Amino acid sequence: MATLVQNELNADVMMKPERPANGSAVIQVQDVHKSYDLGETKVHALRGVDMKIEPGEFVAIMGSSGSGKSTFMNILGCLDKPTSGKYILEGTDVSSLDKKQLAAIRNRKLGFVFQGFNLLSRTTALENVELPTLYAQTEKSMRQARSKEVLELVGLGDRMGHFPSQLSGGQQQRVAIARALVNKPAILLADEPTGNLDSRTSVEIMQIFQDLNDSGLTIVLVTHEPDIAQFAKRTVVFRDGKIRHDDPVSNHPRAAEVLKSMPTVDED
Repeated sequence: MATLVQNELNADVMMKPERPANGSAVIQVQDVHKSYDLGETKVHALRGVDMKIEPGEFVAIMGSSGSGKSTFMNILGCLDKPTSGKYILEGTDVSSLDKKQLAAIRNRKLGFVFQGFNLLSRTTALENVELPTLYAQTEKSMRQARSKEVLELVGLGDRMGHFPSQLSGGQQQRVAIARALVNKPAILLADEPTGNLDSRTSVEIMQIFQDLNDSGLTIVLVTHEPDIAQFAKRTVVFRDGKIRHDDPVSNHPRAAEVLKSMPTVDED
């Protein structure tokens, strides 16, 4: 199968998001704690987490089950709020915002990609991608044009009218990535995006992420697979609700080069 991502991203398709003033971090997490009350038991999911993510970074979040990485990702995605501490997203302290305000932040600033794709089964690829633009109240002509652009970007220009059942797992995930990009988010959050995919398709998805990151998009990826995390520029390892390691990835491989040595899988 041909390369899934164009070698050169069209600047009109993947516009670089606005950057915070004075080169500040897009994400700042300050002494964040998160606890849950389960009957008479209190579970401490996060125990004083501090982190900064600068514009254009590609960060892989790792850790075993119960380490706190999923809770941390939910807070980054404004799907949950910390029990204490601050979460500053592009200069805005979102820690104390209400549900409506958080929903607006999610729609304007964040793009989400999940392990399970989360596509509507009776809706075409193009219509699935258009959904976030409805909530953003984008004009109809712009909605369809932008949706077509991002589907072309992820290599699905010829599958826009297909339903999810007519697409392979890798193609469905690319539709999900296009949907995450359609509102031009500042940050892409990906939760185990290769968990349901075979080895080659997983690397193809990482090639898309690397190309997007090269264009300036900030990406935060949760994965339990070291061979996937190596494609990021930085790895952060959680254990027992705390960050245990935060290291740059030296000589991270290019997914496009790795694909050259992998057998081709026919998706048709």
